[in-house]
Amino acid sequence: MTHTRLTLALTAATVLVAANLYGAAAVHADDGPSVPPGTEPSAPAPVEVDPADPDLKLPEGATLAEPKVLDIKLVVEDQGGEERREDTNSDVTFALQAEVLFARDSAKLSDQAKARIDAIAEEINKQKSTQVRVFGFTDNLGSHAHGVVLSKQRANAVQDILSQKLNDPNITFDVRGYAEQYPIADNSTEDGRKKNRRVEVTFPRTGS
Repeated sequence: MTHTRLTLALTAATVLVAANLYGAAAVHADDGPSVPPGTEPSAPAPVEVDPADPDLKLPEGATLAEPKVLDIKLVVEDQGGEERREDTNSDVTFALQAEVLFARDSAKLSDQAKARIDAIAEEINKQKSTQVRVFGFTDNLGSHAHGVVLSKQRANAVQDILSQKLNDPNITFDVRGYAEQYPIADNSTEDGRKKNRRVEVTFPRTGS
């Protein structure tokens, strides 16, 4: 009986370690959407483990490490990289490339862009989120001052469509323009700059 319980405990520990390793690898993905300071999700409290539990057979003198919760991140990107969805334990983030939303050096949304933003609004409704972050980003071409203005204008344009679609006074928006800060790709290539020119919409996972 004791041998069976020990086997089950070790099996559970193996699964937990594998899950943590998977989560750690996903968290450090090189091209994941950025996390500007002060916007990091807070992980839920870890499950308490009783170090005196007889099912935990530690070597003599060994102790359990401090518990740590790692976000498991799921990233889905369409074939052209135009839209990217990232799900963690606490948040959902949509990253839309600027070329999909706007003409070059413009903050005027295209009709195609509005359809994509409507789909994001539907997901916000599904999650019953009341706090939404809309952040704009550019590449590193041009002046920083121009990038700040353009990225904020683009974030405002996306927020305006979201606000109209959601039509909910209880939703609070945090809208910012970061210009070339927090790149998610290499700005030395056009492919990288294209990924960096984007608008990110982030909201908590509070619904089903």
